[in-house]
Amino acid sequence: MKLTKRIIGITGGVGCGKSEVLNYLKDTYNAHIILSDQVAKNISKPGGEAYSKICKAFPDAIIDYEINNQILSDIVFRDKEKLKELNEIVHPLTLDTIKKEIDSSNADIVVVESAIFFESGLDKFVDEVWWVFCDLETRIQRLNVSRGYSREKSLGIINNQMSDEELNLKTDEYIDNSKNFEKTKEQIDFIISDYCTE
Repeated sequence: MKLTKRIIGITGGVGCGKSEVLNYLKDTYNAHIILSDQVAKNISKPGGEAYSKICKAFPDAIIDYEINNQILSDIVFRDKEKLKELNEIVHPLTLDTIKKEIDSSNADIVVVESAIFFESGLDKFVDEVWWVFCDLETRIQRLNVSRGYSREKSLGIINNQMSDEELNLKTDEYIDNSKNFEKTKEQIDFIISDYCTE
């Protein structure tokens, strides 16, 4: 059996366990994993494609030639126009960098992960999008254990992300990661089996 090359998008809300799914795809299927948040961070470092543009637009956020993310966050989350300006710098360059990485990959399976997959326009680069689902109470519990978030903080973040109903309509595959991860692996293996040819 041989895998036919697939470009897969992975999305889902905070606390749904996307990292577990990504690690399984990498370890079991040798998938090339692209994390959109990490790409955005890399291009915002000195020498990165977005660095000089961010420095010019947000000089108050630059400390010792580095972008201070805490200061930058304080600026943009107090001012919607500033947030829009930052997104207009970072998002197109992030998409361009991800597209180049997809095109240059020799892996049979390339996986692009983002919590804002459709909002960012990443869906146009992939063959299909998987939604990693987890029930609300399990997400809240996981976030409390892994990040120390209170119930209120977790709900505040969850309620600001795309709803389960919207994700269900927009995505191509559904992975329920609410229970034992062995069950999650079975779902992933079943989907991947469709990519195999004789």
